[in-house]
Amino acid sequence: QAPLVESGGGFVQAGDSLRLSCATSDTKFDPKAMGWFRQETGKQRELIAARRWDELTYYADSVKGRFTISRDNAKNTVYLQMDSLEPEDTAVYYCAAARVFPSDFPQECIGEYEYDYWGQGTQVTVSS
Repeated sequence: QAPLVESGGGFVQAGDSLRLSCATSDTKFDPKAMGWFRQETGKQRELIAARRWDELTYYADSVKGRFTISRDNAKNTVYLQMDSLEPEDTAVYYCAAARVFPSDFPQECIGEYEYDYWGQGTQVTVSS
């Protein structure tokens, strides 16, 4: 199992930016899709961004135009660049990886059950 290690969370002001990283040390790890989820207190975890291996991407309406998912293959790392942060973005953020290629994209990337590996989560807090 390839552990995913997240980093980059923190406490910021509204309008600031953060970049989350999701890395694995397993050089043979070859996920067919990656996703970033977030979970606000008392709410279900939800997908906010996904990227298929062929660079097709998906963004939830709540983050479209502000967040960008990308991958550095050489570093085995997936990023979530978050710009123009809002207090409503406060949540624990998780990265996840899927072994199976999601041919029906993004529908096959939305559910948590589509993913095989998860990071430990990183807290993002945005103050107004």
